[in-house]
Amino acid sequence: MPGVPGAGLFESPRQFRGHAVTEEQVGQITPGVSSRDDVEALLGSPSASGTFDPSEWYYISGITHQRPARNLGVIEQNVLVVRFDPGGTVQEVRRLGMEDGREIQMVSRVTPSPGTERSVLQQLFGNIGRVGVPGSQQPQRGPGAASPGSGQ
Repeated sequence: MPGVPGAGLFESPRQFRGHAVTEEQVGQITPGVSSRDDVEALLGSPSASGTFDPSEWYYISGITHQRPARNLGVIEQNVLVVRFDPGGTVQEVRRLGMEDGREIQMVSRVTPSPGTERSVLQQLFGNIGRVGVPGSQQPQRGPGAASPGSGQ
């Protein structure tokens, strides 16, 4: 509700998350000159590194807010990518924003476990043989039950 006086009172506070990197810090990284150690001393450990290519470091930050009865809403997201050559020297530094991301559809499937679901026939006839016939003496089984031939 921009433009409405007092409307900001009803918004959830913004939360800064991740590893924010300033433009001043990025300006101190020189491709072809700076090393892994230089980048780590300047920016700290990366938020993540490449899963299939460890020559890329990612510094991820964002601004979020709580949406009523929903998950966190992302207002802004920034990713600084630092790529190193095989010798450990910075090859490239680039920023990625929300416009560079792609929406991914989640798949909500559950892998069934054997024995957890019973068919209709199993539900109908599953207890046959479990309940003793009235008037018959069936030996008790389980903890504390007398063993056959123990005299109890």
